[in-house]
Amino acid sequence: MVRFDPWNPDFVVDPYPAYDELRREAPVRYFEPSNQWLISRHADVNTLLRDRRLGRDYTHVATHEEFGRQPAPEFQEAFWRVSRNGMLEVEPPDHTRLRRLVSKAFTPRMVESLRPRVRAIAESLIDAYVEKGGGDLIAEVAEPLPVTVIAEMLGVPEQDRHLLRPWSADMCGMYELNPSLETQHQAVRAAEEFESYLKDLARDRLANPGDDLVSALAAIPELTLDELAGTCVLLLNAGHEATVNVTGNGWRALLKNPGELARLRADRSLLPTAIEELLRYDTPLQLFERWVLEDIEVHGVRIPRGSEVACLFGSANRDPEVFEDPDRLDLGRPDNPHISFGAGIHFCLGAPLARIELTESFTALLDRVGTIELRAEPVYKPGFVIRGLHSLDLDVTGSG
Repeated sequence: MVRFDPWNPDFVVDPYPAYDELRREAPVRYFEPSNQWLISRHADVNTLLRDRRLGRDYTHVATHEEFGRQPAPEFQEAFWRVSRNGMLEVEPPDHTRLRRLVSKAFTPRMVESLRPRVRAIAESLIDAYVEKGGGDLIAEVAEPLPVTVIAEMLGVPEQDRHLLRPWSADMCGMYELNPSLETQHQAVRAAEEFESYLKDLARDRLANPGDDLVSALAAIPELTLDELAGTCVLLLNAGHEATVNVTGNGWRALLKNPGELARLRADRSLLPTAIEELLRYDTPLQLFERWVLEDIEVHGVRIPRGSEVACLFGSANRDPEVFEDPDRLDLGRPDNPHISFGAGIHFCLGAPLARIELTESFTALLDRVGTIELRAEPVYKPGFVIRGLHSLDLDVTGSG
């Protein structure tokens, strides 16, 4: 069997052959190095994400000792305080309350109202990118677009926005499998600094409200200051990582499939299905963890209470039982039930904003570029769970 080896750079570059074998030979497999059960088929992943016998946390139903687990080291306390004050790491009833409160401010109408501003930011970044003949698309377009959008949405002053991306990157390192001690300390430090900054910003906006999300959240009496900070950290971390990585992974896929790129350039009406296909084809979040709160059985395999399952999104999105010819990039794919944004109660709240950002950035680049070529083979970041390119160096010429 091809090894599932999330710490191997070659595996990170192309995990899909290993996924194929997992789905065929061991759709439910215990993986000792991370003490998790790997779930690789779409139907199983989709079902487990909606199964209330599993959760992102277990401390609301059991102690660490009852689950045979060790509590997090004391030095990690600040990181988990921030994370567990956002809705991703909690279960009902806390999750229900938080999502309801945040949804009051993060409405579909508010998100759609951001589209003109998203378009203007994307066009400005890409104009500068094309004018210099290209460069690293990740650093010059993919990263600054969603960070700028979310910073403006939150109301972070322009002079402070350079702090956000490093904080987010350091915190997200904690979600990799078995992170190094150095990565853990970086994540804790970033969480402390990010939380402190957001609480100061919220106190200021409570006294001097503006037309921004922090002001709106600060005005909700039922939302504590800790929960406000945790929510804003989650919105930035989850809200921009997907956009950055789908942009990089997506353009890499298009350049490796020039026929599909030509098809998109000739028929821009394909863009909505193209965005969904790029989300499916090279999934930005490869793995999502859930705790087993009651014994479950998957394909005849008993997974006991206290276990952790690893739902392999990247594998589920290439499952031939659901997607015809799944290893083929098809920008017009009509039936595309990918799970890149999750499912169930933890379905990504920021999915509509991510789709707007991706649509506007891909549109702007397609409109403005005449030719586009790789300067060098792209380099992947070392992480597997949040999988994306470190850089994507391109040569481009303007369409005029």
